[in-house]
Amino acid sequence: MESKRQQKVGRQIQKDLGEIFQKDAQHLTSGAFVTITAVRVTPDLGIARAYLSFLPDKNKNFLLETIRENTKFFRQKLGDRVRHQLRIVPHLQFYIDDTAEYADKMNQLFSGLVIPPAPEEDEEESN
Repeated sequence: MESKRQQKVGRQIQKDLGEIFQKDAQHLTSGAFVTITAVRVTPDLGIARAYLSFLPDKNKNFLLETIRENTKFFRQKLGDRVRHQLRIVPHLQFYIDDTAEYADKMNQLFSGLVIPPAPEEDEEESN
């Protein structure tokens, strides 16, 4: 369970990283639309785990690897934005957010289930 401080810092980092990807890092994403779906921060605020989704998601593993190679660039840009709010700029870790794929897979599993109807009880028999 994250504290309120962790949640606030996570939301701020999510907002700032979104702007960085949109404005400063277009050359790294090669035209793909990157969305930061969530940011989880450790209790000491030293590490921020950012979960990303990509559109189109053809080369998402390649894009993630490119982003991970340029983590220093993203941390520097983030530091420029949060230097007055945070004492220490957290180390960034990037992961692919697969919740949409997981939800789609679960929907397919549930739609494939065959559930027989419950047997009807006659009210006359119960009286």
